[in-house]
Amino acid sequence: MAAEPSPFRPADRGAGRALGSRQLAALLPGPAGARPAYRHLAQAISALILDGRIALRMRLPAERELAAALRVSRPTVTAAYDLLRESGYAHSRRGSGTWTALPEGAAPSGVTRALPPLDTTIDLARAALGLPDGVLAGALARIAPRLAEHEHTPGYHPYGLPELRAAVAERFTRRGLATVPEQILVTAGAQHALTLVLGLLAEPGDRVLVEHPSYPNALEAIRRARLRPVAVPVADDGWDVGIIESTLHQVVPQLAYLIPDFHNPTGSLMPPGQRARVLRAAQRSGTWLVVDETMADLALDVPAPAHFASHGGPGGAGQVITIGSMSKSCWGGLRIGWLRAPAQLVTELAGQRIANDLGGSVVDQLLALDLLDRTAELLPPRLDRLRERRTVLAAALSEHLPRWTWQLPPGGLSLWVDLGEPVAAALAERVMAYGVRIEGGGCFATTPGVFEQRLRIPYTTPPDVLREAVQRMAAALAEGLPLGPAGRRPHWVA
Repeated sequence: MAAEPSPFRPADRGAGRALGSRQLAALLPGPAGARPAYRHLAQAISALILDGRIALRMRLPAERELAAALRVSRPTVTAAYDLLRESGYAHSRRGSGTWTALPEGAAPSGVTRALPPLDTTIDLARAALGLPDGVLAGALARIAPRLAEHEHTPGYHPYGLPELRAAVAERFTRRGLATVPEQILVTAGAQHALTLVLGLLAEPGDRVLVEHPSYPNALEAIRRARLRPVAVPVADDGWDVGIIESTLHQVVPQLAYLIPDFHNPTGSLMPPGQRARVLRAAQRSGTWLVVDETMADLALDVPAPAHFASHGGPGGAGQVITIGSMSKSCWGGLRIGWLRAPAQLVTELAGQRIANDLGGSVVDQLLALDLLDRTAELLPPRLDRLRERRTVLAAALSEHLPRWTWQLPPGGLSLWVDLGEPVAAALAERVMAYGVRIEGGGCFATTPGVFEQRLRIPYTTPPDVLREAVQRMAAALAEGLPLGPAGRRPHWVA
C-alpha cells in the first residue's frame, strides 16, 4: 500500500538528475578574458562541484546545449569536459552523457569548512565561542545521577528527551510565545532542523525565499535539496519589507528562510512592525516561514527580541517554524538544537528523522538540559565578553585599517565590514600566508560574484588575538603587491 502523502507539502512530482544548460550558465562566472577558455570553464565547473553548488552524480548539459547557453564554441565545451574527466571531476557513460564526480581524496567544502585549523593560524572563519573553564566538567558531574536513571532504558528518543522538550517549551513560553512540549522537536543543531524541514515541506524545483546575504551552510542545504532560492536583500540598514511582501505575493515560494535576530552576517535586527508585516504577507501567500533564531540570545545593546512568531497575533503563527540552537549562545560541541512547529508537523518531522538517526544522544541532551537551567548564570558574563571583544575589534580596525567601514551591530557575533573595493576573496587568500583564516563576503552570497567588497569578521576570539589578526591583515594589504585572483581552496564557515 502506498504511503499517505504529507498534508504539509504538495504531492510528489518526481525529479531527474540532469542539470539544465541555463541553470549551469547562471552559476558560472563570466570568462573575463581568461585564456584558454576551456580551462577557465573546467576550473569554474570543478569549483562549483567542490563548493556543493553542483551535486555529485548530476548529469551535465549536452555539449551543444551548454555551448549555446554560454555563447562559446562547441569545441571549447568539449575540451572543458575532457579536462573535467581527466582531473576526476566528471565521468561519461556511453549513451547517457557526462556526470559530475569528485577526484580521489578530494572533499566538498561542506566537509572541510567546519574543520579546525591545522596549525597556529588565527581562525576568523568560525563565529562561535568556547565554554569557560570548568563549566563542562561541572555539568558532567551534575548529570551523572540523571544519566544513571536512563542506563537501563533503550535510550531512543526520536522527538528528543521529554524533559528537554519541556524545558525548551518553557523557554518559549517565558518569552511570550505559549508553547507545549508537543510542539518541540530536539535536533542535532539548527542545521539539522533546517534539513529536516526542507526534506518534508519542499520538493526539488520549489522556490525558497532567502536573504541576500545569508548563512552559507543554510544556503548550501537549500541548493543540495535542489530548491530554487529567490533572494531578497538585507542592507546595512536592514530589510526592505516591501520587497519581501511583493516577492511573497508574486513568487509564492513554498518556504521562506529568515534570520531576523542579529542577522548572520550583517548583524541587523528586524523591528517588530516589520515582523508583523512579513507574517501577514506569508499568511496570504501560504508560505511556510522558517525563522532561524540561533542568535536571539546574543543581544548586546538591546533587550532580547520577542520570538518572531509572537508578532502574528491569534492564529498568525500557524505556518511558522522556529529554529533554535545552543551552538552560538552556549557551545557548538553539544550539537543540540530544536524547532518549534505545529504538533502534527513535529510528528511528521520526527518520522522523517527516524530514517537518519533515530534520535539524539541522551548524554548530550542531559548536558544541554543542565546548561539551559543555568542560562541566567552563564549568559550575562558571556555577553560581557562579547561586548569587550566587539569594542577591541572595532578599535583595532579603526587604527590599522581606517578606510574600512562597518555598522556596529546591536548583537550577534561579528562585524560585516565594507573594504571599499572588491578584493575580499583575494585578500582572504593572501592573509592565509600571514596566519589568518577568514572568508570573503562572496561566501554569504546567494549568487556568485557579489559581496566581494565585504568581510565577516567575528569578535569571538580573545582581545589580544583580535588585535594581532587585524595587524596581520593590515600587513598583508601594506605589502603593496597587486591582489591577484583568488585561488581555489576549501571554505571554513560556522
